[in-house]
Amino acid sequence: MIRFENVSKRYKLKRGAKTILDGATFEIPRGRSLGVLGINGAGKSTFLRMISGNELPDSGRIIREGVTISWPLGFAQSFHSSLTGRENLRFACRVYRKNVDHVTRYVEEFAELGGHLDMPVKTYSSGMKARLAFGLSMAFNFDVYLVDEITAVGDANFRAKSTTAFNEKLEKSDIIMVSHSMGTLTTYCKAGCVLDGGSIRFYETIEEAIAVYGEITKERA
Repeated sequence: MIRFENVSKRYKLKRGAKTILDGATFEIPRGRSLGVLGINGAGKSTFLRMISGNELPDSGRIIREGVTISWPLGFAQSFHSSLTGRENLRFACRVYRKNVDHVTRYVEEFAELGGHLDMPVKTYSSGMKARLAFGLSMAFNFDVYLVDEITAVGDANFRAKSTTAFNEKLEKSDIIMVSHSMGTLTTYCKAGCVLDGGSIRFYETIEEAIAVYGEITKERA
């Protein structure tokens, strides 16, 4: 279970503040993958980071009971840039209490970084960081995977391998996905929610959420 209780989150701007959530209370049930929609700046990535625990709310609390949650898959910035890829793997394994040797072998084969795995992450291209992040995510088993605008990287064979690994995970896991691609959301998500002006609304189907999001974008155009 993932439950938000009276959660508020705001960011200070040069003029005023941006409200992401304002006293929101809701529960995200297991068993249905969820697509997250909202215009640019609505706080979708912040929402995922709060679910993962990488970012704290200003007030209220977020309860995570009986569920393991990934970091946002597209959030490669979570790596320590001065450490090597291999050192980052060790750090993640200590945090999540995973077998270092098993995870390292998996990522070495999956991410196809070769000798770059022993170089500082700050020397990586954005594609290399994405491959390292995705490989590490696939090495762990989570009940819920958070996906933040994951992009296809590598050649056709690597993209096919990534899609296969991701789909295998989803046979036993849920996802909470942020994407500007309606096709991607429709493919992976059954339910949806829309972040707008500090509120969040949930819908039984992703199609309903997309329709509401479409109306909001028309109003703001």
